[in-house]
Amino acid sequence: MIQITLPDGSVHAFEKGSTSMDIARSISEGLARNVLSAKVNGEVWDAERPIEQDSTVQLLTWRDPEGKSSFWHSSAHLMAEAIEALYPGVKFGIGPPIENGFYYDIDLGETQLSINDLPEIEKKMKELASQKNHYIRKEVSKADAVAYFQEKGDEYKLELIDGLEDGQITFYQQGNFVDLCKGPHIPDTGKIKAVKLLNVAGAYWRGDETRQMMTRIYGITFPKQKELTEYLELLEEAKKRDHRKLGAELELFTFSEKVGAGLPMWLPKGTALRNRLENFMRQEQKKRGYQEVITPHIGKKELYVTSGHYEKYGSDSFQPIHTPKEGEEFLLKPMNCPHHCEIYASRPHSYRELPLRIAEFGTVYRYEQSGELHGLSRVRGFTQDDAHIFCTVDQLKDEFLNVLELTQYVLKKMGFSEFTAQISLRDPETPEKYIGTKENWDKAEQAIIEATAEVDMETVTVLGEAAFYGPKLDFMIKDALGRSWQLGTIQVDYNLPDRFELEYVGTDNAPHRPVMIHRAPFGSMERFISILIEHTAGKLPLWLAPEQIAILTVGEGHVAHAENLLHELAAYDIRGYVDDRGETVGRKIRDTELKKIPIMLIVGDDEVADHSVAVRKQGEGDQGKMTVKEFVRYFRELLDQ
Repeated sequence: MIQITLPDGSVHAFEKGSTSMDIARSISEGLARNVLSAKVNGEVWDAERPIEQDSTVQLLTWRDPEGKSSFWHSSAHLMAEAIEALYPGVKFGIGPPIENGFYYDIDLGETQLSINDLPEIEKKMKELASQKNHYIRKEVSKADAVAYFQEKGDEYKLELIDGLEDGQITFYQQGNFVDLCKGPHIPDTGKIKAVKLLNVAGAYWRGDETRQMMTRIYGITFPKQKELTEYLELLEEAKKRDHRKLGAELELFTFSEKVGAGLPMWLPKGTALRNRLENFMRQEQKKRGYQEVITPHIGKKELYVTSGHYEKYGSDSFQPIHTPKEGEEFLLKPMNCPHHCEIYASRPHSYRELPLRIAEFGTVYRYEQSGELHGLSRVRGFTQDDAHIFCTVDQLKDEFLNVLELTQYVLKKMGFSEFTAQISLRDPETPEKYIGTKENWDKAEQAIIEATAEVDMETVTVLGEAAFYGPKLDFMIKDALGRSWQLGTIQVDYNLPDRFELEYVGTDNAPHRPVMIHRAPFGSMERFISILIEHTAGKLPLWLAPEQIAILTVGEGHVAHAENLLHELAAYDIRGYVDDRGETVGRKIRDTELKKIPIMLIVGDDEVADHSVAVRKQGEGDQGKMTVKEFVRYFRELLDQ
């Protein structure tokens, strides 16, 4: 017999070789029908995999992220089975689950797939799903695995096997389809009730631009058709909110192939929006004792070698710029922190000066493959609301808590009320990914854990998501469509002060090493604005809107009065424009609604006569007639809200 401990702490005896599904059936048949996979001693397993020793078991359903992942991983195999049935001789790369759904990279030789071919693959997937074939796990030797895929002529799977050792290799089979796979999978294909293949794209094998271009097919599946219908409706709404579409319509930003892919240019309205966000942050930073600095857009290669960024991110940086005569090598700045370390090192410091808080809206550059660029959310040049705090070990917790308060304030001010704090730690299994000593890492991680516990913050802990130089606290926000985004980060760093040999003179008159906090509540201005546009569907908060009002004239005789009114309202810091086109008022109202202008003021004969305005609110219609003073009061009330 073996003992199974469930999440509620109860302990049960089962026959050796029992499965998680057996455990589920012992509780209820209803639960067993919903189980997709299980977490056995912390590792996600197939629900039908035998358990041979005392274990802690968590049963995973569609409500659990790991359950969804197993479901979508299994759906990728189902899609591959359908493709192999329809296109004999196809070769397969990898087919993982992703945040929403799954994909599979395939090689069809000369055959070209398009989005028009997807319905036929969907139909075949549904046909195969209805057969309720079990996903069967089988451990195989490396020799047998090689022999199998040599016979199939699949060089992609052979390359993957080459990196594995005997004892690490498993096959999964459902129906007539066999794949190299670690798992886990759901019990059978019958659980997949609703299927939608979404897109076809190109993808280089293993992300290497010098390798074979494969066809990547994206899809999503659900246990119920109703859930798929709701998801597709959400996708349609997301298309309407796409920041690339709205950014063009609202004249916020543009791109030019002559300037270069991934390098946004801000138009006047977008610049006004961005400046307003930056000014808001500047004011908050000034209240909290930050000093603003400016650093160059380039730096000598040695700077980033010292910081460790070149070793870790050299391949993702723009390659060195060589000076024409001196032979020096410069890089476009990939990070602001090395520059800020050099600012700290530019003169001696005493403990009396600490904490030293320096901030910069610093533009940095990262090389992203062209296929990964996406509007403002994935670019090659972006500006961070970056700041670095140099403090003593004793000051670390208070400084971290102050940054935590600022980040929460910023997110709430921007309308993001739902967010999760993620403690991102190093992966103890891959120490080579990180710089610095174990002692420094232990101290940095403990500082974050203690600070969040002190304010009773609800957090999740994720291993392997730390920066290479230190652990961090990431804020995962939910937008109006329920999508999760990472916005805002706070990092504790003992390592860069070591690498740059930063010092301060302590109370004992001896040199000491400061601790460094990295923080960026917005993260990247470009990415933040892309999320803000989609969150608000382009209806920006009144205080942020580049143009808060539009004054619509009824006829040509009202233009001069409208211009005077615009000037009068500007004295109250109300910004906008006059629409004096020779169009009907109805047409002007429709056009202004499309521009997402928060407030319309209509001026005709009556309004000129009594110095009033007819007020309309975006999306809500007529708000009545007001005197100018009444409107200013109304406007300020809206701002306060």
